[in-house]
Amino acid sequence: MKLMKAIKSDGDYQTVMTKIDGLMAKGSENVTQEELQEIRELAKQAQAFEQEKYEVEAPTTLIGMVEMRMFEMKLKQRDLAQKLNMSDAKLSLIMNGKQRPGVDFLKAVHAQLHIDANFLLEHA
Repeated sequence: MKLMKAIKSDGDYQTVMTKIDGLMAKGSENVTQEELQEIRELAKQAQAFEQEKYEVEAPTTLIGMVEMRMFEMKLKQRDLAQKLNMSDAKLSLIMNGKQRPGVDFLKAVHAQLHIDANFLLEHA
């Protein structure tokens, strides 16, 4: 297994992604353990390059932060409403800016989604 040292350019990145695609095209039942390890290592390199090159800014609004946590936790709005112990309708009103979030909502968001309390106080 011959791996590149580190991805330094878009061309290197494209080469790594092409290699990953080629190995994955074989199908999971046709990939050797060595090739599987190579895919993992190449994916780590690609991820490191992406994180260095593409900076994703943190949300600056309460709703943006809640949406980011929903994405990270793979939650649909209905799932989030259950997790926060509130109705779908009330959550929808808050998420669409038609109702201001109350203290109960903020407490639940802090406890269940692990959003920093200072962020909540500053953005509520």
